Amino acid sequence: MNDTLAEDLRQAVGALVRAVRAVDTMPAGEAAILGYLDRDGPQTTADLAHRRNVTHQSATKSVKELLGAALVRAEPHSDDGRKLLLHITNSGRARLRQERAQRATSLSGAIHDALTPHERQRLRDCVPLLIRLTTHLTERSR
Repeated sequence: MNDTLAEDLRQAVGALVRAVRAVDTMPAGEAAILGYLDRDGPQTTADLAHRRNVTHQSATKSVKELLGAALVRAEPHSDDGRKLLLHITNSGRARLRQERAQRATSLSGAIHDALTPHERQRLRDCVPLLIRLTTHLTERSR
């Protein structure tokens, strides 16, 4: 029973995330990098590649696009001048806010169109449970 619940939840959350991301206007890799820089501060390309579980070359390609669009900036790393430390710019934050707002608007519309008021309340009651699961999984993987 628990295995079925876990698999059903994994599939449902994955499908929901993919459906919400359908409104994105920038590549997922670039949006992910902006998100990491926004949430966690400056990082190297190697750090970002590791966090995204992609090759260094893949992360470098995304970083190059973000640098070209002035959504991130690079400066020499204070501990190792051979490395660059990437920072999100104000334009990058604005673009990330725009992407997040588009996702939230799309999801909000679907919630109101597809669910009854009672179902919306049930969904609202599930959010703290999903946050606890995420926190548990995140702490366990450290």
